[in-house]
Amino acid sequence: MSGRKNIVIIGPSLSGKTTLLESFCFVAGAISRKGKIKEGNTVGDGSAEARERQMSVEVSVASIVYQGVNLTFLDCPGSIELLAEAQNALMGVDGALVVCEADADRAAMLAPVFRILDTHKIPHVLFINKIDRSGALLRSVIPALQAVSMRPLVLHQVPIRDGESVTGYVDLASEHAFAYHDDAASTEIEIPASVKERETEARTQMLESLADFDDTLLEALLEDILLTEAQIEDNFKADVAKNAVVPVFLGAAELEHGVRRLLTHLVHLIPDAAETAKQRGIEEAGGILAQVLKTYLTPHGGKLSLVRVWRGSITDGSLLNGVRCASVNRMLGIQQEKLSKAEAGEIVALGRMEGIVAGETLVQGNDAPADPLPRPEALPPVYSMSIKTEKRDDEVKMSTAVAKVIEEDPSLSVEQNPDTQEYVLWGQGEIHLQVAIARLRNKYGLVVTADRPKVPYKEAIRKPTSQHGRFKRQTGGHGMFGDVHLDIKPLPRGSGFQFDDRITGGVVPKQYIPSVETGVRDYLVKGPLGFPVVDISVTLTDGSFHSVDSSDQAFKLAGQVAMREGMPKCDPVLLEPILRVDVTIPNEYTNKVLGLVSGRRGQILGFKAKEDWKGWDSVEAYMPQSEIHDLIIELRSISLGVGTYAWAYDHLAELTGRLADQVLAQNSDTAEVA
Repeated sequence: MSGRKNIVIIGPSLSGKTTLLESFCFVAGAISRKGKIKEGNTVGDGSAEARERQMSVEVSVASIVYQGVNLTFLDCPGSIELLAEAQNALMGVDGALVVCEADADRAAMLAPVFRILDTHKIPHVLFINKIDRSGALLRSVIPALQAVSMRPLVLHQVPIRDGESVTGYVDLASEHAFAYHDDAASTEIEIPASVKERETEARTQMLESLADFDDTLLEALLEDILLTEAQIEDNFKADVAKNAVVPVFLGAAELEHGVRRLLTHLVHLIPDAAETAKQRGIEEAGGILAQVLKTYLTPHGGKLSLVRVWRGSITDGSLLNGVRCASVNRMLGIQQEKLSKAEAGEIVALGRMEGIVAGETLVQGNDAPADPLPRPEALPPVYSMSIKTEKRDDEVKMSTAVAKVIEEDPSLSVEQNPDTQEYVLWGQGEIHLQVAIARLRNKYGLVVTADRPKVPYKEAIRKPTSQHGRFKRQTGGHGMFGDVHLDIKPLPRGSGFQFDDRITGGVVPKQYIPSVETGVRDYLVKGPLGFPVVDISVTLTDGSFHSVDSSDQAFKLAGQVAMREGMPKCDPVLLEPILRVDVTIPNEYTNKVLGLVSGRRGQILGFKAKEDWKGWDSVEAYMPQSEIHDLIIELRSISLGVGTYAWAYDHLAELTGRLADQVLAQNSDTAEVA
């Protein structure tokens, strides 16, 4: 297993992760020329959806060899809406490369990234990209980044500047300076006098940070003992392995500035696959143990399950959880190289593992594992769209196609709303659902339209009434006769529906009483305001029957007549669903969130510091469901994309006045169109 490292590349959108992966592949000789995102020919972003949007929409895999070490990179989408892709990928890596820009104003965007890495105890290094385009000084950028990292950020390099341009860097461990060259390796130069003071200061800070975790190093510093480059690098390696510090490198991926040096450091600093397995308590002895990180459904190759092999070796025909593996493949973007087997420590794609899903633990044989590996917690859905096919003939295949899209992306979910009769797709944001809809079109030829979902309003009554209902029809032969008296009363909110009878003397035969209840229930599906009726009590008090013409159907219809005529007299009122919402936000945006919630008719219940989230607050509130459809969009817009929320249905509340009139008018218009 030695000589293998699996590294996730993670960071905010537009930080240059895909371009960096492209440079890695080119420098390692895995590709003969570098592609460009705008041309749609990079190793990453091989899907049609990624090319359409010119952004990563799913994990891209690239296995390369550099300095004799097998490196597999998992390039994750930068959009916060696609964070679940990174969460799944992190289950199988040995370390992470965090990529960002030298922009203090965007530092908060790294908060979710650092949090997820710390939660899963993933060793990581930081690469500040696009250093050629930034006039910002690291003196301002590093403190902003440190504010969102739970681990100390330790500079390994400082830039050499010529005016506003960054022309090279000084390596603080070796105290050697290097000049950048576009699309070529850096060359060593003398340390410029202009950067010498800064280099000395930064190196001292670096050593002091490392000494916090090593007593021997601390003693050497106190006694002014000179440290070799190898000693410093070994300290870095030990501290990264235990997730104590985060080394910081810099460069420009597009120009290959610093890329080779970064690759070299990744080879040295990121733990080997065997070390990671040991750290996670996975014993070497035993049968096959693997975990699925991602599912791909390819147009020609069928289903591919991306797995991390933790123990044993997998070959063509291996039986895993009762499913036979059809092939073992090494991935370079969308290209596949068939292997005879995959050894422990490798990340490979297994062919045609039907029924196997992302996150699943695989073992040899017919049975599922008794002790599965940990899997990431599912993200709560925060955005939804109602979808329907453009062509009526496609309705039959929609559920199958949507199920396949969800198999590739388990952070999506779907529901058939019983109140609104809509097919509702749930996910992490507008972009997330747009990508899913594009997959339906590109992979399954299913064109759907998306719209804002309807709110499942209800209605109730404020006043009681008693109502007589009679259904009588005379035709040739037997007629139809049913006659009932109903007491209709409101119930406390949340009580639901109650039906009773006080029939005496057989004025309504017992066999017809359930039919009356059925008629009442059928009416309550759509009350006088046009919505389902809740929190109501109906009691059958009296009636009459005909020995020949009465029937179940007649009494069912009589019950409906009584409800239809009686309900408008009960002062019906519209009810809207109220959700309990928990907003998670950096505390610098808390006041804006309070205003946002109040502006959407929310009732703020309170806010407090988020437990174990340094610098974050939790705002709790009641909010009408009609107000949260695009809440996540505005929330992210005021918080650099990092704010989020969770929700749960809480209760129904009366809606009156202008807003109620608008809902009723819209519902009336919709009914007329239908």
